[in-house]
Amino acid sequence: MHKLADRLDHFSDSIIRRMTRIANQYDAINLSQGFPDFDPPPELITALKQTADSGPHQYEITWGSAEFRQLLAKKQQKLMNIAVDPNENILVTCGSTEAMMCAVMTVCNPKDKVIIFSPFYENYGADAILSDATPIYVPLIPPTFEFNKEQLRQAFAQGAKALILCNPSNPCGKVFTRQELEYISELAIEFDTYIITDEVYEHIVYEPYQHLYLASFPGMKERTITCSSLSKTYSITGWRLGHIIADKAIIDGCKMIHDFLTVGAAAPLQKAACAGLAFNENYYHQLTKTYSQKRQLFLDGLDKLGLTYYPPQGAYYVLVDISAFNPFATDLEFCEWLIKEIGVAAVPGSAFFKEPEYRYIRFHFAKKESTLLAALGKLSKLKEKLPC
Repeated sequence: MHKLADRLDHFSDSIIRRMTRIANQYDAINLSQGFPDFDPPPELITALKQTADSGPHQYEITWGSAEFRQLLAKKQQKLMNIAVDPNENILVTCGSTEAMMCAVMTVCNPKDKVIIFSPFYENYGADAILSDATPIYVPLIPPTFEFNKEQLRQAFAQGAKALILCNPSNPCGKVFTRQELEYISELAIEFDTYIITDEVYEHIVYEPYQHLYLASFPGMKERTITCSSLSKTYSITGWRLGHIIADKAIIDGCKMIHDFLTVGAAAPLQKAACAGLAFNENYYHQLTKTYSQKRQLFLDGLDKLGLTYYPPQGAYYVLVDISAFNPFATDLEFCEWLIKEIGVAAVPGSAFFKEPEYRYIRFHFAKKESTLLAALGKLSKLKEKLPC
């Protein structure tokens, strides 16, 4: 038998999803894979029930239903402060995962270089490999997770075709400042580089931080590919509804890639999700308030346990330093032990960092308060079972 494709040698299965499988096996509280344990807004559930009766149940237009695109354009152009034409500037995808894959495949030729900040969401490296592009990793340095300007300039100077920017960032919760985004914009224009943004946590940002859309910066609309999703904003991760917003020439390219990757996102789910896209700004204010409360509850609990962590500025993840827990050769071993012996699932930081010296694990707090309290209760046994 011939050897399978060489690209398989360069990445493994998803460590995040693997942690969920192990958590399920041991009936642990899953604070690894980032999905809520509470229902979506009732308006979406009602709309889904109605759609089950009335349809549509067949293919939609490949790049997304007209109603979905119109509502999304109205919502996003107000937030992004740029013109968004529903017919020319939007592609609806099967989650932001496909959106990012489409974006990388649209702009990159084989062997093109793609800049990725580290820590990074694990799919980004895989996206580059599957596109036969070469990743260049630039560190975000703890505890503030700022980048070194000269290191970033050197990465651009290597001829990078694109940079992937997750803002707010998964896993560290960093929200990029205006000054940082201005510098990235200057380099992108100077070196003629595309910026692919992952903005799925755009509505989950904590005071006093503010989410800014790179596409709205001077000279950036033409070279920014904005990817996002409804998953986190409306607590519908299983619906797999994402989207790309970009200039027409880029969207036309993304449409061709998307057409042969997935054909289109689920028609009935697009219809039902329109109920969420029609929400007014009060919904998003309440979303921020809700996650701010969950964040505070979980961080207060970590404080009481004496664990070292980095307070997230956005998203719903927190990195916890496990360097004091020495008996484990790897952070993966620690996370497997944590599931089996403590009953709580986390993700090993090595899934996100290219730098081997860091010893972090990632928890998420997109859970009911009762779930978070139960998890903290189990974690209180950590030092008892495993003295530092």
